[in-house]
Parts: sequence; structure tokens; C-alpha cells
Amino acid sequence: MNENIQIIAPYKELKHISDEVLQELNINIDTTIGDLWNGVKEAKLARKNKKEIVISRGGTAQLIKENVDISVVEIKVTGYDLLRVLSKYIGSRKRIAVVGYSNVISGARTIGDILGLNIYYFVIEKKEDAYSKIRKAAQLGIDVVIGDTISVKTAKKLGLNYDLIVSGKEAVINAISEAIELYKFTIKERRKKKQLQTILNFAHEGIIAVDKKGIIGVYNAAAEKILGIPASEVIGKKINEAIPNTKLPYILKTGKMELGSIQKIDKTYIATNRVPIIIENKILGAVATFQDITKIQELEQKIRQQLSERGLIAKHTFKDIKGKSKIIKDTIKLAKKYSLINSTVLIQGESGTGKELFAQAIHNESDRKNGPFVAINCAALPSNLLESELFGYQEGAFTGARKGGKQGLFELAHNGTIFLDEISEMDIRLQSRILRVIQEKEVMRIGDDKVIPVDVRIIAATNKDLRQEVINDNFREDLYYRLNVLNLKIPPLRERKEDIRLLVKVFLEKFKKKYNSKIERIDSEVLTILENYDWPGNVRELQNVIEKIVVICESKLAKKDNVNMALRELNSHRKISQNIEKELLRGTLREIEKRIIERILKEEGYNKTKTAKRLGIDRGTINRKLK
Repeated sequence: MNENIQIIAPYKELKHISDEVLQELNINIDTTIGDLWNGVKEAKLARKNKKEIVISRGGTAQLIKENVDISVVEIKVTGYDLLRVLSKYIGSRKRIAVVGYSNVISGARTIGDILGLNIYYFVIEKKEDAYSKIRKAAQLGIDVVIGDTISVKTAKKLGLNYDLIVSGKEAVINAISEAIELYKFTIKERRKKKQLQTILNFAHEGIIAVDKKGIIGVYNAAAEKILGIPASEVIGKKINEAIPNTKLPYILKTGKMELGSIQKIDKTYIATNRVPIIIENKILGAVATFQDITKIQELEQKIRQQLSERGLIAKHTFKDIKGKSKIIKDTIKLAKKYSLINSTVLIQGESGTGKELFAQAIHNESDRKNGPFVAINCAALPSNLLESELFGYQEGAFTGARKGGKQGLFELAHNGTIFLDEISEMDIRLQSRILRVIQEKEVMRIGDDKVIPVDVRIIAATNKDLRQEVINDNFREDLYYRLNVLNLKIPPLRERKEDIRLLVKVFLEKFKKKYNSKIERIDSEVLTILENYDWPGNVRELQNVIEKIVVICESKLAKKDNVNMALRELNSHRKISQNIEKELLRGTLREIEKRIIERILKEEGYNKTKTAKRLGIDRGTINRKLK
């Protein structure tokens, strides 16, 4: 295990001390010398050689953290280290400058006060600060500079006397122990993550997971319903004893996956995927995911009925997009320009900003306006159903495939536009098929070997930062660039508050007719409240609020007293937001940092790699802070 750790000592004496400690502890860890950028070079070489953790000190450790994607454990300057160097000057009248990072300065102040030394302290934030700090010390008539390798090297260049703070054995032992524990923790988390990823990658309906001994550890509610066996009767028991006719023991033995297996349980047919969990070439368990085929067919029929009822037409034009603010006018102007071009469009905006409204308007302003407009929400369907809807299938492609096959939405959108809403939620495998459609302008139905040429313009939309999704390995980079030819960002309502009164008027007329209401206008006090609200749900939320006001109000003028229910909801949202912000920023810096890390970790589904990327720190730092 220790072969994945390396010590990079900034100076020879530290390497000698490290070698002595490793020999005494009978631990096999590679050591090398590398100061500052040479240390960075050694760290990059260590990373190339599959090392996962490096141990270093001071400025060298800091540089490695900033420039190499590897976990760094720092040999911290201890009180003993500071005492060894400062005790030399007891009784001396020399003017001493201690130059270093904040942790060094903090410890030196305490010891310096106890020893009664004449010390000046200079804190450096980064190695570039050393020159200016030490030059300032020289101007003050300092006799000797004390610090780590950055400080003493700089002092030497300026012709000053210097004394290096040397790390003792106790500091090296602490760092080695920390690095070993960190690696143990990393391995443990890696195994957990791998198991969880395997389960999630194949989880659509029922899920059963077993360990290498065949003991059931995961058995979800869908599995209970489909198999008719309560979880209390199977969790913790061997799979072949608890569930009849299972093939998971065979998967554990062979390590081979089985996908798309059809089996009958009582009167129900289920489609099953079985996969092994393999970590470091060892089979540590297996997962089965299965679906009730009957339910899939019912869901598919319902979705097709909804699509048919919806119709393959775009109902809205740019006239339907209301607003007088400069930002919305500029957005409409840009969208109209995009209408004249046949390239793909990526629409980005928060939920409720009107992304599909813009997509329909672009279609109706384009040369394709007489062709079909097909819209589908990529987050609304499981991956297999989404693939079936987009590309269609050939007769007999799978159990339940209707006679004669089925056209996919890309075929239906031929000579028109297809709108892929929430594209960021699309499965990675399916993304590759979309990329091929864009590149080759052809589709292939599921279960068929013939390609069908299609002439379709793609407009995609997302409420996420798609570039960040690429960085997080959730979205294909090549597809991102194919979609992002023309980019349209829809502004949130809080950035165009001058449009609120106009939108209120439009929605008021709409719902007044719908509900045959007496209401004619809304009091200015209510309008002011609406203008001061941040609208996290954007235009959609405003529309819902106006609809509620129209339903509630029984007079011609909607006053604050008449619409308290709707306004109370807005105020509640604002108070919750303010309370969350106050709670987040309460306490010490360390407590605030802890709450931020915990919140981001939760938002990223406890994925430490994604959390580290969002916070701009490395995974090793996340692990240390969590510990």
C-alpha cells in the first residue's frame, strides 16, 4: 500500500531524517529531494508513476498543491522545530526576522515571547512574497532571517545571515502517519464509490446487490413489489437461499455480465440486467436490475398518446414573448438572427424562463416553419424509452414492439425542428447517438441495420451549466461543441424586473377570460411587492401567482388584503432564503467553511470529485477537511 506514497524533501537533511524514520518504522516509502519548482517536477513524475500521495514541506508543498493533481500531506513545522532554531539566540541582542507562512509565524510568536527574543514577524501568502518581505526586513536592519527553504534562499541572495527551520523526526513521523491513514481512507471511499456507481448505472426499476459471498445488501421497494418478497426476509441472507431462480451466484463465479435477459415470475415478464462488481481485478459482488415489461409498455403507450395529443406544431412566435427591458429585447433580437441560420442552437436558462417559448419562436421564424416541430423532455423518460422515442424501432426489436415498428421523433421531425429539452439529463450512451445524427444526418431504428437520412434542425435547452457538466464528465465534450454552435441565454426574471408589470397585465387578461373573473386591475402596493420579489421560478412562477390572485380576488381591484394567500407564499419563500443565508454565514470562518463543504457535498450527491471541482480544491483537501 505504501508504494503509492512518496516523500519529496526540499533539502538533503530532511531526506536523511525521513530515511532514518522509515527505516526505524520499517516502512517502505520512496524519498527524493526537490525544492520548490524542482519539487513540483518530482511530484509530476510521481503522479506519472501512479503515486497518489506526496509528503513535502513548506513552500514546496504549497507549490505542489497548486500545480499537480495529487494529494499532498504537509510536514508541519512543530513547536520542537521552532524551539531548536530559536533557542540558539537566547540572551542574544540580535534582531531576528521570522519569515514564513501563517502557521510558522503563529508558533514562532509564542516561543519567541517565552524566550524573550527580539523578533520581527513577516507573513507570506505565496512564495513570490518572500523577496519583498525579506527586503523589508533588511531595510529594518535585521541581523538574521529564520524560515523555510524559500526564506533562507532569498536571504542568501540578498546577502543576509539566515537560519533554516529544520523539521525533526516527530514532524516526519506525524506526516507519514497522516499520509498512510489518508491512503487507507481513499481506498475505502474508492471501493464504496465504485459499488454505488455500478448500482446507479444500471438502476431503472428493481435492484438487488450482493457481496462476494452472495449476501444480499441492497433490495429496493420495486424489487419487493415485482418479486413479491419483503425486504425483511432477504436482506442479510444468501441470494440463492432467499430468492428462487436467480443467476447472481453464476455472475459471482464467472465475472461475466448478462444484459436484457427475459424471465417470467408468476404471470409477470421482467427484463433483467446482471453485472459483476469488479475492483482491482477482484469480484467483490454483483448487481441485478430488472423492470416489469408490462409497466414499460403501458408507460410507452401513455407517452405516445400524450405526444399525439400535443401535436407536432409550434404554437408560439416572437410576438408571444412579452417584455420591454433591454436584456429581453436583445435576447429576442439575437434569437431572430439565429432563426435565419440552420445551425444547432443551445438555449440556456433557469427553469421557468421560457426556453421552449424561444425554441418555438425560432422555428416559426425560420425556413422550416411549415415543417414539423417536435419537442421532448429528456429528463422525463428512462434512457431506454427515450432512445425508443427518439430513434424508433423495427418490428420485433424487443418484446412488446408493435407490429410494423415505429417511427422515431427524428424521423417525424424531418424537414423541421426537434427540441431536446433538459439535454443535460440525457444518458452518456444516448448522447453518442445524438452526436452521430448531427454529424451524419441519418438515424438507425432500434433493431434495424438500415440508416434513414433525416434533415432536422436541433434546438437543445438546459437549465444547467453544460460546460461544467462536461468538466464533471456528465456530458460529452464533442456533443457540447456540436450543440453550442449558436448559444442563447435567456435572462432570469430578477434581471428584467422592469418587465414584471407588463407580464402581470398579460397574465391578468389571460386568466380573467379563463375564469370569467370580475378583476380589472391589481393595486400598486401589490405590484410593488411583486417587483421586489426575486422570482426563483421566473416567469412561470409569476404566471402561477397571477392565476392564484385572479381565482382568489372577488372584486374589480386586487388589493393586498384580498390576495394575502398568494403574497404570503412569496414572503415565505423570501424569509426561507434569508434564513438559509444567515445560517450559512453564522459562526467562525472554520464553521462557515464546514457548512459550505457539507452543502456542496450534498448538492453533488456526496461525490467528492465533483465537490472538489466546484470548490476549486483537490480531492485530497476535501478528504482531509472531512476527516
